[in-house]
Amino acid sequence: MSRAKKSKEKIKDRTLISQIKSLRNVPRFIRLAWSLAPRLMTLNILLRTAQAILPVSVLYVGKEIIDEVVRLAAISKSPESFWNSEELIFWVWVGFGLGILSNVLNRFCNLTNRLLGAWVNKETSIVLMRKASSLELQHFEDPDFYDSLTRARTNAGQRTLLIKLVLIQIQSFITLSALFTALLVFSPYLVLFLIIVVIPTFLTESHFNKETYKMTRRLTPETREMSYLRSIVMNERVIKEIKVFGLEKFLTGRFADLAGHYYYASKKISVNRSIVGSLFNILTTATYYGAYVFVLYQTVSGLITIGTMTFLGGAFQRMQGILQGSSNRFSKVANIGMYLQDFFDFMDMEPETKELDEIIPVPDFKQSEIVFENVSFKYFGSNQYALKDVSFTLKSGDSLALVGENGAGKTTLVKLLARLYTPTEGRILWDGIDIQEFEYEEYRSKIGVIFQGFVRFMFTARENIAVGNITEKDNLPLIKKAAKKSLADAVITQLDNKYNQMLGKRFEGGTGLSGGQWQKIALARAYMRDAELVILDEPTAALDARAEHEVFLRFSALMEGKTAILISHRFSTVRMASRIVFLENGQVLELGTHEELVEKRGKYAELFELQARGYA
Repeated sequence: MSRAKKSKEKIKDRTLISQIKSLRNVPRFIRLAWSLAPRLMTLNILLRTAQAILPVSVLYVGKEIIDEVVRLAAISKSPESFWNSEELIFWVWVGFGLGILSNVLNRFCNLTNRLLGAWVNKETSIVLMRKASSLELQHFEDPDFYDSLTRARTNAGQRTLLIKLVLIQIQSFITLSALFTALLVFSPYLVLFLIIVVIPTFLTESHFNKETYKMTRRLTPETREMSYLRSIVMNERVIKEIKVFGLEKFLTGRFADLAGHYYYASKKISVNRSIVGSLFNILTTATYYGAYVFVLYQTVSGLITIGTMTFLGGAFQRMQGILQGSSNRFSKVANIGMYLQDFFDFMDMEPETKELDEIIPVPDFKQSEIVFENVSFKYFGSNQYALKDVSFTLKSGDSLALVGENGAGKTTLVKLLARLYTPTEGRILWDGIDIQEFEYEEYRSKIGVIFQGFVRFMFTARENIAVGNITEKDNLPLIKKAAKKSLADAVITQLDNKYNQMLGKRFEGGTGLSGGQWQKIALARAYMRDAELVILDEPTAALDARAEHEVFLRFSALMEGKTAILISHRFSTVRMASRIVFLENGQVLELGTHEELVEKRGKYAELFELQARGYA
């Protein structure tokens, strides 16, 4: 079953399950949050526990004050009776102290909430980045994966809110327990009124939260496309083509269509939610006043005191508010639990690289060879082979050129060698050992790769070069040495801040570079590590003829004693390699030296002569 089909089935299943089942994700996330910020979580819980007992305490103090005032008023109406009542003054002081304590606790709760939310948001973002970077390249070629990544990444605010909601819910439960006990003692019938109010509201909120989640998940591809459209309109490398081709109206119109679809889907749910919510609010108000009339009746009948009436009225109102809030929070927590499933679905993805029973050290390549043994490969979701039954041997110290028309499989081959993909069939052997058996980090350290579509990082010049061996980012002599080898030093010496100059114009103080200048910076990355195997994919595509010739003269000298693989469409460069592999439709069509292939009068010779005539 395809990954896309499985994903669609999972969506269908998840919209049918109860929101209550989604709560199973909440404890897992709270455990994660606790592991990320144990001190802040503990402090927040202690503060909320103290806050939780204040409402019933305040109500009880108010009851005692009112009853004492009524008693004093009945005995004497003189002002002296107030000052002579030690009990009344005592309860006033207690109320004053509770007011100050409530304010202090509330401020510190809000403080720990903000700190906790910011910290957990930061840490979970780091966790997501680490997870994404640990997955294979093929994951990033799957649209369903991008949908999952988008949902996991964009719901950070929901996860931060969840922590706050859970902590408030704990506080509310403690307060509710105290008030519930008080109601049972003074008037157990009021509990029935509360149940009538809460259940319909909870069911309504749960229904609309579920509908909102279904809509959000269903429209994830549209949301992702809107994000893409926003990004390209604001991208410095794309905006010039947008202006040249007059794409402004097309792109904004397409965004407007997608945003409009999302708006009207959201509007429908919001309107229905407001209408149904208003109807149930009428029921809630009627229930509250019914309970209030019941308390008034008991007071007038002499069954309870005025202070008790105030206490019960306040307790009922608070419990109603707490239950209403708890019901809403519960449905929100259950709703966020659904989004948490997206987060944990992404976090549970595992790299398909197999666990090694035994770590095999990578042999010294100076006396080794690499063998492609009947290697075939299909990209994810494709039925066509990008490479089919490829076999050849690369000996230590050789320089191998990969030649062929676009789509022949050249870049795919080096990606397999760099272990960005795993062969669908066949093996790649390093000194007789399948490269999949080696520990990945050690294997990667033996190889230096620069792809044609290299990244132009909006970093400083030294950081852009250090990308090739980031552990040496503070080793300026090594960075300068690599820059000199790639001719990037001539570019950097012209910059205002030299190696500390910010490249690109996205950030303040940055400077733009030409394509050829960027290419020299990228080439320096290949020289940052003392790699035994260097792979260059169209390394001079953006350079002029003179710069290209100089780069390759230097490259040839620097590669002595090393092994190199070169992809290029320029035969003047290719002929410098000791051996050439000509690929066509993912298969090895010709193999040999430049002279051997020209003499063979095959496809390589045909293309070489065509290119030569172009320079004649």
